[in-house]
Amino acid sequence: MKKLAILGAGSWGLTLAWLAASDHDNVWLWDRKADKVETMNRDRKVLFPVPVILPARLKLTSSLADAVDGADVILLVVTVSGTREILRQLRDLGLDSRVVLVNASKGIEFPSLKRLSEVFAEEMPQNPYAVLSGPTLALEILNGLPTACSIACEDLQVAEKLQQHLSHDLFRLYSNTDVTGVELGGALKNIFAIASGYMKAKQLGDNALGALLTRGLAEMTRFSVTLGADQKTLYGMSGLGDLLATANSPLSRNFQVGDRLARGETLDEILTNLKVVAEGVKTTHAVYELSQKMGLETPIVQMVEMCLSGPFSEKMIIKSLMSRRLRSEQRESSEPC
Repeated sequence: MKKLAILGAGSWGLTLAWLAASDHDNVWLWDRKADKVETMNRDRKVLFPVPVILPARLKLTSSLADAVDGADVILLVVTVSGTREILRQLRDLGLDSRVVLVNASKGIEFPSLKRLSEVFAEEMPQNPYAVLSGPTLALEILNGLPTACSIACEDLQVAEKLQQHLSHDLFRLYSNTDVTGVELGGALKNIFAIASGYMKAKQLGDNALGALLTRGLAEMTRFSVTLGADQKTLYGMSGLGDLLATANSPLSRNFQVGDRLARGETLDEILTNLKVVAEGVKTTHAVYELSQKMGLETPIVQMVEMCLSGPFSEKMIIKSLMSRRLRSEQRESSEPC
């Protein structure tokens, strides 16, 4: 890897830049906000959204052209809603078709209801596409704690090269060719993290939480397989791994959304006060709509959608989920959950 460009200096973008620059010389971090980049260049540290000391050799810029010039790998770590616009800017720059584009954001474009691989295919079809996903609580990694993730590309050789280039002492990557499964696992777990934060705040108990995560995994697996994912992928790092980390951690902004909803704040208040994007909100809307179109029952997704759309008490949630028709756990592949 001659040059790595990381686009987006949010929590995860900063963390990936911190990891990469500790192993590689030619790492560039781009952010659209010139004043933010100027401050980072001057102080070499960031306090928000995560506290991090920036490596001296990490290059910072607000010029997209400078960031990607000569890069052979570009990591996009921008919001899902902002991804398409960045791709259009890259296309206008005449990006070489050999440059590998890696998506490190987790969500589904709304209201188009398109997976990010579909967005990349529409805007930059000539470039190899890969997706990076897994349990990635930024603050833990920056504090020296390890994690493992999936890196997926339909071309296994590309996935394995990225695996070699991006792995780190704290950051172990597993290669995969199931792009759909890896990106959907990372996206859908945010929905169940919202539900988990709600349940924790309402003190519904560990039994209920265990049931939520188990049925949530079944729900996200069935949804993803319907869209072409390999079932095994959802039991890997980007599915079960990310679900367990995000749904159990107050560090997760989606967990925080659920927690604060349960404490009586409105969604508008929560999103304003967070000051960062909680991708699980729009992902919930997207998955709910897709489920309706595909004729899939996704009861937990439906409950989260109702919580996000207006007042919905825990008694209503319990009654709705617990009074559903009794089913066989062994016939999961042929019955809705």
